[in-house]
Amino acid sequence: MFVQTGTTPLFFAAQGGHLDIVNVLLDKGAPLDSASVDGGSPLFVACQCGHMDVVKELVNRGAKVNTHMKDKATPLFIAAQNGHYKVLVFLLAQGANIDASRTDGATPLWIAAQMGHDHIVAQLLKAGARVDSARYDGATAIFKASHKGHSAVVGELLRYKPSLGLLLNGESALHAAALSGSLPVCKQLIAAGADPNLKNQEGFTAAEVAQRHKHNVVNDYLRNCANRQPPSK
Repeated sequence: MFVQTGTTPLFFAAQGGHLDIVNVLLDKGAPLDSASVDGGSPLFVACQCGHMDVVKELVNRGAKVNTHMKDKATPLFIAAQNGHYKVLVFLLAQGANIDASRTDGATPLWIAAQMGHDHIVAQLLKAGARVDSARYDGATAIFKASHKGHSAVVGELLRYKPSLGLLLNGESALHAAALSGSLPVCKQLIAAGADPNLKNQEGFTAAEVAQRHKHNVVNDYLRNCANRQPPSK
């Protein structure tokens, strides 16, 4: 029996992590991949909530690991978003598409970077995720992590040599860090080779961005770095 949201008893059992009820329903023929109105499936909500035992049972019974919601978010995407490491590793082992993107272009790596889940970011990169995969606005994982001030995530991403130049959005990761006033991230990016003299699409250096937003310590640091390097051509 379906309720107005299109969800089934199996959906709610999976969401609540009730493995015994999940098994009873499946034994009675409950459809594995039935979707709610937004496209969410029992597997999707089990991954969202981190119910590892339910995730394994659903997949072992044939649930599709690459199913997706209407916005194209997959179970792997939602596991990455919520920081569920064991679920993510399991899904990857079952053939989940590591770079499957949401309709806005965001990948599991991108969302994990935004949320600050450095352990998830490290695992995705190790498994082969594209470090410079970008959302449709041009923002990459390191751009978003830099803007959020997620120093541990930035450290993981830098190990895989992401682009530190201007992105399709006309900004760089250093500009993003300067905008948010994250001195630790600015230091990481400079140490990795980011150019403090690089100007964004509006013609501002990272130091000038920091100054405009009254991040005085970051501004001073970046200006000192810029003075030690020749101007960008």
